[in-house]
Amino acid sequence: MPQFAEVILPLPIYNTYTYSVPPTMQEMVKIGSRVLVQFGRKKYYTAIVRMLHNAQPTGYEVKELLSVLDDAPLLRHPQLKLWEWIADYYLCPLGDVYKAAVPTGLKIESETWVSVNPDFEETDDCKLKERERVIYDLVSCRDRVQLGEITRSTGFRNIEATVSRMLEKEAIFVSEKVVDTYRPKTETFVTLTVAPGDNDGLHHLFDLAGRSKRQEQLLLAFIELSHWLQKPQNHAEVKKSVLLERAEATQPMLAAAIKKGLFKIYKKEINRYAFSAETRADLPTLSDEQNRALRQIIECFHTKSAVLLHGVTSSGKTSVYMHLIDQMLKLKKQVLYLVPEIALTTQLTQRMHRVFGDRLIIYHSKFSDNERVDAWKKLLTSNEPCLIIGVRSSVFLPFSNLGLVIIDEEHDTSYKQQDPAPRYNGRNVAMMLAAMHGAKSLLGSATPAIETYYKAVTGKFGLVEMPTRYEGIEMPQVNVIDIKDCRRRHEMNGFFSNRLLTVCRESLQAGNQVILFQNRRGYAPMVICHQCGWVPRCENCDVSLTYHKHVNNLSCHYCGYSMSLPTVCPACGQPTIEVAGFGTERVEDGIAELFPENKIARMDLDTTRNKNSYEKIIDDFSAHKSDILVGTQMVTKGLDFAGVSTVGILNADTMINFPDFLAHERAFNMMEQVAGRAGRKGKQGQVLIQTYDPDNPVIRFVTAHDYKGFYADEIAERERYSYPPFTKIINVYLKHTDDATVGEMAVRMSNMMRQVFHHRVLGPEAPAVRRIQNKYIRQIVLKMENSASMSKVKQILRIIYENMVNADSRMKSTQLYFDVDPV
Repeated sequence: MPQFAEVILPLPIYNTYTYSVPPTMQEMVKIGSRVLVQFGRKKYYTAIVRMLHNAQPTGYEVKELLSVLDDAPLLRHPQLKLWEWIADYYLCPLGDVYKAAVPTGLKIESETWVSVNPDFEETDDCKLKERERVIYDLVSCRDRVQLGEITRSTGFRNIEATVSRMLEKEAIFVSEKVVDTYRPKTETFVTLTVAPGDNDGLHHLFDLAGRSKRQEQLLLAFIELSHWLQKPQNHAEVKKSVLLERAEATQPMLAAAIKKGLFKIYKKEINRYAFSAETRADLPTLSDEQNRALRQIIECFHTKSAVLLHGVTSSGKTSVYMHLIDQMLKLKKQVLYLVPEIALTTQLTQRMHRVFGDRLIIYHSKFSDNERVDAWKKLLTSNEPCLIIGVRSSVFLPFSNLGLVIIDEEHDTSYKQQDPAPRYNGRNVAMMLAAMHGAKSLLGSATPAIETYYKAVTGKFGLVEMPTRYEGIEMPQVNVIDIKDCRRRHEMNGFFSNRLLTVCRESLQAGNQVILFQNRRGYAPMVICHQCGWVPRCENCDVSLTYHKHVNNLSCHYCGYSMSLPTVCPACGQPTIEVAGFGTERVEDGIAELFPENKIARMDLDTTRNKNSYEKIIDDFSAHKSDILVGTQMVTKGLDFAGVSTVGILNADTMINFPDFLAHERAFNMMEQVAGRAGRKGKQGQVLIQTYDPDNPVIRFVTAHDYKGFYADEIAERERYSYPPFTKIINVYLKHTDDATVGEMAVRMSNMMRQVFHHRVLGPEAPAVRRIQNKYIRQIVLKMENSASMSKVKQILRIIYENMVNADSRMKSTQLYFDVDPV
């Protein structure tokens, strides 16, 4: 009986595609299998089988699967179910979820290669144009060239159109090569040239070694490492590197022994992640309050699937997590420990590895693709208990026996994926993942998200609180500095108040450390001509360019466009270019001038682009190799530095004064979290907040460390204006290269949406940045009841879009996407 497979392709398409399963593959193909398919005339992709059936499609020719890429499915239950939930809830194509979920090394794709036709001859009727001639000459020098390489070498844009014309003239050939980017890790092993148990053969090898003491040492070392003289079941493989180290030999010595016939070598594919039960430290001893919290969490888990642990900064939440992890591992369960930023994994990994040894796996985007593939394969082929620490993408791993999901710093906006789709929230997906596995979810934070705390106090989640710091250390003292008053009194040194500098100096002289927080990277957010007011702006986006002094250029943080800093104003010709405002780079320079004897470190996106840069900055600061740490919100995220006694927030107003209903929550969370870095060990720390608005309610709540007061104030306002958690927000975005077109399409779409959703539709309007990467943007806000079915909303919005496409062809060139639960 013929069999057909519905497959998911790693493309932004909503539907699955049907392929026939050849009879020879029918026993191998299963739901979740990775298969290679031809899509279109020349493209090849790795698809995932979503469903198998026997219903013959009608009306079109069905292509066959080309091959099955694995002996077993790539996905475990309930991964496909989770993908479908994400696609429905976050209103995105299932193909986008697949593309985000699976490491690139597991998605074999075809690449387009171009080669010249050796029989091509130019004629009067078939001449190559100038661009075509350049491409032809470039390809002629090589056997074949990829399209991307042609673009890079020639600088031509829209290369596909030119190549297409050359194809029509039969000047070139185009082929597709299937490329597998995954490279397994291999290890070289050494063995003897005689069989185990062949004692005569072993004596012969020693005779062959003759008078060479080095070769004899290699033989003796191998016998010891391999347990050669013991029973065969006790024999062990010997790595080449280990043998050379034990025998104190070099590579040439081993090569000589191999040439003489003493040894032979072989390579073996190994996994980068191996489990062992080895541990290096005991679990931390819990205080009375931590023990109480642990008992309450376990009690809550009897009746609730999710529990919020609301503990102030430095209350010792991580120690409680570790005891819960240990209990789960003893029950042979897997644990997923989510953190919002890669920076957090550095300290956390060291701490967890000392206790849980090699049962620990780390998974995040700074790892190479090969490392991520190996982590995936290890979990896919093993049911052993383990602890996985990772960022939001870890929710896509193939867990087999998940028992607990810990979501640390659950309030953090970094859990939300912004671009590209799927625009999911890792916290919410992790909780759904836990529910599908029948596992428990533990959310931890000193400043819980308003929606999370609402669910806890209304009984949907369990609630456990830790209101005091570990060992009774007092919360840091927060002082507010009025910048207006300081400027009036001439008590500002650049963008530092004299009071802040005095406290920093006293802290450093006492051997302590300082953190300075400014949530804006670069040297200065704007450059302006003092004479005529000219401001350099991005060519592709409606934003001013940020000045980066260390590379001496102006760059756009939206699209990457950059230009050199002009010495004279291009508008008026005067040498009156000045920088305005300050980012972390300028703060670093300014504080270095004021404290030349102290070592300054900076942690922001510009200094943490490399794989190990986070670790070096954090390790150096922890080891007191640097005295002052300047940073963006990266320094607010749960880092534990024992030596920090002072924290300075240089400008609180940029966080608070933002046109967004979430602005106050974000500002309170960031300030309270960065304040929590002070005074974690020993005496009480100090926090100084510089602001132009010292009476702002948000700052007053931070000063008092009053989360519950802030929550009561914020929840009342959200209820009054029907914002989450009382409704669900869906932002609908339209993008087009023409401003008038996108404006017209947005008005039409909002009108069609109002016919269905009525008063729930707001807008359209242009966002704060109305053009990014040469595309103009309009935003429509849809407020839905919490009980609304997201799957039905998605279906309605899709129908509206298709109706608009049918009515106006310009909608086809308009990019449409949705952002559910924006942060």
